[in-house]
Formats: sequence, structure tokens, C-alpha cells
Amino acid sequence: MGEQSLGDSKKTGKPAKKVAAKKVTATRKAVAGGKPPAVKKAVPVGKAEVKPAAQESRTALVRRARRINRELAAVYPYAHPELDFENPFQLLVATVLSAQTTDLRVNQTTPALFAKYPTPEDLAAANPDEVEEILRPCGFFRAKTRSVIGLSKALAEDFGGEVPGRLEDLVKLPGVGRKTAFVVLGNAFGRPGITVDTHFQRLVRRWQWTDETDPDKIEAAVGALFPKGEWTDLSHHVIWHGRRICHARKPACGACPIAPLCPAYGEGETDPEKANKLLKYEKGGFPGQRLKPPQAYLDAGGKPAAPLGAV
Repeated sequence: MGEQSLGDSKKTGKPAKKVAAKKVTATRKAVAGGKPPAVKKAVPVGKAEVKPAAQESRTALVRRARRINRELAAVYPYAHPELDFENPFQLLVATVLSAQTTDLRVNQTTPALFAKYPTPEDLAAANPDEVEEILRPCGFFRAKTRSVIGLSKALAEDFGGEVPGRLEDLVKLPGVGRKTAFVVLGNAFGRPGITVDTHFQRLVRRWQWTDETDPDKIEAAVGALFPKGEWTDLSHHVIWHGRRICHARKPACGACPIAPLCPAYGEGETDPEKANKLLKYEKGGFPGQRLKPPQAYLDAGGKPAAPLGAV
């Protein structure tokens, strides 16, 4: 997730958006009550005909995009940021470290980092050589060391050791761009933002939500399709789907629950049995990326990852 460089309204008589909102609320209540959320399973589509979206109107595009998000919310009701963190500072540092590596590797590395340098002031005064040694498993450890020490110094000197809750302040920090800032704002401060990582970029173009390639333009184009309050959860839904089912090289089309809504259906494996073998993380029966995932994820059958060096 790090910076790259680093329902039917006719039947109910109510607007579709309100129906979807009730659906999400019901899921959250179930989780709060200790009940595992009902996870929507993929329906084999076989050779189902999927209509292209090339000539759809703007209204049709908005409806299709929002329906895809509702469907993904049912598939991943426990979607969350896949970086372990306990406060905004930890999330900020972890997000910067996640550039060009997996969230799992970051999660396996940051416990040692935060145990030794728990605050911005601590990390700002750290010996770079010692930080580099801790961050070596993340790759690009020298550049990442400069970034995390630099942003820690800026936090200590300019923000009283606190992570700012404004976009314009966050992007001034070393190693922090809009994508990293929105991860922090959306997940540590509850302020909506769209996280345009490589998975998000790939999927929204496959779904023909936009043909833009610049991350800032993608953010603007997709943001215009959804209410602002949905932006953070939308990001989680799309990114989770990209990691688990809609892969870059071999998308598991035959195991995809939104195949009938996808203009790119057929780019990947359409045979349900073969497609199921391509599924990753909890969909494929393997642990997720967090060592300490949220309880809702565990309640849904998800498994925590192993620490760095574990057999």
C-alpha cells in the first residue's frame, strides 16, 4: 500500500443506496455482537455472457460501479487495512515501508522497529545504521530509513510529535504522497480518501470505471462515482479483491462473484475448478497478511500470519 515510485429499488420502493447502507449496518451489528459476518461466496459463472461496458451512459456507469462495490462489501465484510498498527504514527511508518514489498513483510518487520523506537522522537534520534539493519527485510532499506527518520524529525519538530490529520500537512513529510496520506487519514482519522495503489489502478481500468493512468486522475475519476463517505471502504474492497481474486497475470474469473458485472471477464481462468486454485489468502485457505488482524477477520475464518523467521 505504500507510495509507488514507492438490492433492487423497484422491489423495495426505496433508493438502492439506502438498501445498501442497511445491509452494511446489519453486517457491522453482527460483528459487534460476536457473530461471524455472512460472507458471500463466489458463484461459478462458467461460460456466462458478460456484456461490455464500452457504450454505457454515465448514469449506467455509476449504477454498475456502485453495485460492484456493494457486491464486494458482501464478499469482504471484514475488509481492513492489511498493515498492523496501533496508532497513526505506526500506520504512517508502515505505509511508507510498504513501497515495493508486501504488507506481510512490513508486518513481520515493524514489531522490532516500534519496540526500539516507539515514538517519532525516538526514531528521529535513531542511528541510521541500526534502523537500516532492522528494515533490511523490507528492501530499499537505505531509502526507507532516510524517509522514516526524516518524517519522524518533521513530526517532532513541526507537529509536536503528533501525526497531523490534514492532507496538506501529511504530504509535506518525507516519503509521504497522496496515497500514503489517504491511507492514514481514512484508517487512523476516519477521514474519507481513495487509496490508488497498483491493485486499485488495475481493477478500475478492467472494470472500465476510467481509462486514466495517472494516480491523481484515477482518484478524481473514481471519486466522482461514489459518495465521499464510501471512499475508504471502497478502497479496501477493491484492493482486497485485487489481491485475492482479480490478479494481475491470472485473474480467477471463474471464481469471481462480480463476473457478470465485469467487462473484462474472460481475461483470466474461467473454469471454476481451475480458478479456485488461483485464489489467495483466506480465499485460498492461507493466512492473511497481518500478524494481529481485527477480530471481525478472525471471526470470519481468517488466520493471522506468522512472525518474521517463524517456521
